[in-house]
Amino acid sequence: MNRRNFLTYATLLGGSSVAQGFSTNQKINKRSRNQNQYLSHELQADVIIIGGGLGGSAAALSCCRNGLSVIMTEETDWIGGQVSQQGVPPDEHQWIETHGAPVSYRDYRNRVRDYYRKNYPLTESARSRINLNPGDGSVSRICHEPRVAVSVLTDMLSPYLSNGKLQILLNHKVKRGDVEGDRVINVEVENLQTGNRIFLTGESFVDATECGDLLPLTGTEYVTGSESKFETKELHAFEKADPMNNQAFTVCFAMDYQPGRDNVQDPPKDYNFWRNYVPKITPSWSGRLLDLTYSDPRTLNPKKLGFDPNGSNMEGVLNLWNYRRIINRSNFAEGTYEGDITIVNWPQNDFFPGNLIDVSAKEFQQNIEKAKQLSHSLFYWLQTEAPRPDGGVGWRGLRLRGDIMGTEDGMAKYPYIRESRRIRAEFTVLEEHVGAENRRLVAGEIEGKRSADFFDSVGVGYYHIDLHPSSRGNNYIDFSSLPFQIPLGALLPKRINNLLPANKNIGTTHITNGCYRLHPVEWSIGEAVGQLIAFSKKAKVPFRAVREKSELLSDYQQILHKQGVETKWP
Repeated sequence: MNRRNFLTYATLLGGSSVAQGFSTNQKINKRSRNQNQYLSHELQADVIIIGGGLGGSAAALSCCRNGLSVIMTEETDWIGGQVSQQGVPPDEHQWIETHGAPVSYRDYRNRVRDYYRKNYPLTESARSRINLNPGDGSVSRICHEPRVAVSVLTDMLSPYLSNGKLQILLNHKVKRGDVEGDRVINVEVENLQTGNRIFLTGESFVDATECGDLLPLTGTEYVTGSESKFETKELHAFEKADPMNNQAFTVCFAMDYQPGRDNVQDPPKDYNFWRNYVPKITPSWSGRLLDLTYSDPRTLNPKKLGFDPNGSNMEGVLNLWNYRRIINRSNFAEGTYEGDITIVNWPQNDFFPGNLIDVSAKEFQQNIEKAKQLSHSLFYWLQTEAPRPDGGVGWRGLRLRGDIMGTEDGMAKYPYIRESRRIRAEFTVLEEHVGAENRRLVAGEIEGKRSADFFDSVGVGYYHIDLHPSSRGNNYIDFSSLPFQIPLGALLPKRINNLLPANKNIGTTHITNGCYRLHPVEWSIGEAVGQLIAFSKKAKVPFRAVREKSELLSDYQQILHKQGVETKWP
């Protein structure tokens, strides 16, 4: 293959190419596929990471920092997962500025702020804020643009791209895995633009995909959906298990507002359906989905929301415009922006009538298209029918910002996934370990004020247990949790020896996934996984032995500490 053809595998990121070199032992061959010919070759590295989200990127950084070679694939043309391709500003806990996440994650956050200070015409007031929040969105202390996330992550990975330790294959989707005994030998990925295939061979494999795609392809045992109360004894578990009961996913989008303009176009083809859609869930929803009233996640009673793209604060009501705002124009020199830019990831565009986990490829795509129609319909409803504070209806100056999302249709590149396939792990985190009420029931009033103390902790995190309405008709499940630890046992598959999870696919339950699925926790998992692979290789021991042997575990945890990972809360 000549250099020109190989550049098919290089991808533009923000206008600059990501160079990737050939493995010295690549093999060129041809195989037959549906009577068509496609070119395939082989690349090798110490570690193969499938999925370039926050967990995959953190694992890549961690592996490369510790001297390993890495090939990381990504299904879209943007790395960053939740924070970029899915368009979800970071969901974080209140202590994130000082502790409760690895140093590498806080480095990412600081680099985001520095990116704005270096490249944007900030006001002096905004520039001087230590904890600059570009959008001042109420959901996060650092609401920022997806493209900035891609640029910052690429900068963090650039030294390893330059020295050849890291190769990134964008627009590549995993298609097959070869396993011998209890070990993965290689995986096959497809270039989604050309159809060409690459065999990726390594010593260790990481499933950092959004849906746990590598698990079924490698025969790694996993669970999906909701477990039964009989199985887990969890306070909020259901009476019956349901493998197809997964949280809603969301196709997010960005928009701004141009007062005095009329940006309304033809209604989406499914607008009448979604305009009149009443969710069929239990306990019942408050009314129509496209409305400013929804089910309060805690009480499930009807709760009023507000919407005003002028950014006004509404007494006693959340203004959705400000909720996930990623650009607050008042932080920038006058005239830089016509108006604010906000991300729409709201109750009104959660898609729960369909599923993405363990369905056919056709149904997967159909459900994404339906979710896009929901989001387009919500946008049109906001333009034409949403109630205004002045008594009128509709904000015709609203404009989709596909340029912000890197797409032509204005929608995110990939749906925001809340729930994935989950490995059958050496240890499964239950509600009794992290849920505030359940913890008090099993540990007593005093001990129950803290989450379970895991001897094999490899990180920490915190978020309330937050489950969105599900594909089987359950309404919100939302309740208090406690600042928790990430146990190594939850990262170890029961049988497969050289594959590790680095996303929402760790050993949690349907319930505890609700607090382990957020941005800094996913990063923490990736960081721990990368360091585990490096430690195990150096010590010449299997991953499982690190947990089983106290001296190895202690050495590994000390290395985590030295590289900026907290394993206990203060």
